[in-house]
Amino acid sequence: MAGDGDPAGAPGLYLVATPIGNAGDISRRALDLLARADIVACEDTRVTAKLFAIHGIKAPLIAYHEHNAERMRPILIEHLENGETVALVSDAGTPLISDPGYKLVRDVVAAGLPMTALPGASAVLTALVLSGLPTNRFLFAGFLPAKQVARRRELTELVSLKASLVFLESKQRLARTLADMAEVLGPRPAAVARELTKMFEEVRRAPLSALADHYAQAGPPKGEVTIVVGPPDGIGDGEPPEALLDAALTDALTQAPVSAAARQVAGDLGLPRKLVYVRALALKKSRAEDEPS
Repeated sequence: MAGDGDPAGAPGLYLVATPIGNAGDISRRALDLLARADIVACEDTRVTAKLFAIHGIKAPLIAYHEHNAERMRPILIEHLENGETVALVSDAGTPLISDPGYKLVRDVVAAGLPMTALPGASAVLTALVLSGLPTNRFLFAGFLPAKQVARRRELTELVSLKASLVFLESKQRLARTLADMAEVLGPRPAAVARELTKMFEEVRRAPLSALADHYAQAGPPKGEVTIVVGPPDGIGDGEPPEALLDAALTDALTQAPVSAAARQVAGDLGLPRKLVYVRALALKKSRAEDEPS
């Protein structure tokens, strides 16, 4: 497939990342490929047409989205089998992330047809690196269910995962989702990123409960929203959570009684207060037994 030394626009499927807000965030290679493509499949032809107008691209557009994907996939495969250059783009960011593109890729792989990706902007990665939360291990969980019972059930499945969690969410459900996260996941640090790469870009960092309260009072924010939630131990450097917890409690217990020390450490590490309190009691008892009578 095409690479640095290959002619741009060689036949095959190209997964092309497009900007998530700033129209300048697209590579020269991507612009060249899109201009040479025989056909460009996109979520919304109106959205992609605006990007093409900015960059002077006139390639033919066809719609490929969740509502017509089953019908359109065979048509796109036929274009590829005829030796054409087909580009796949989403409305914003990297294709296949929360869109039906992976099924097209699956069928292209099964058919043995050439394919490659032209990397670029991603709201998921942009929010993660701006969050100030651990980045060495993370899970992209997409959109949570709209119904609260299903949403909480899905969050419960993620409680013990020692990784930062990245979600997409509608602005209308943001406050309710953050409240459910605070209740199910516990008092973890988090960040809400919106309008990424745009003029009014904002990343609000706070514990989940504080973020839930803020958006409940302020109302739905403007723009697309990405939520990043820290791991259950509040760190990401590979240090065992138990060792970190004991070290933090040992220090806190020299300055405060058990209840206050547990409350402080639970907040600092994003751990459930009850769990920290039980461990603080055990450490306090152990220290008392070790002291000479």
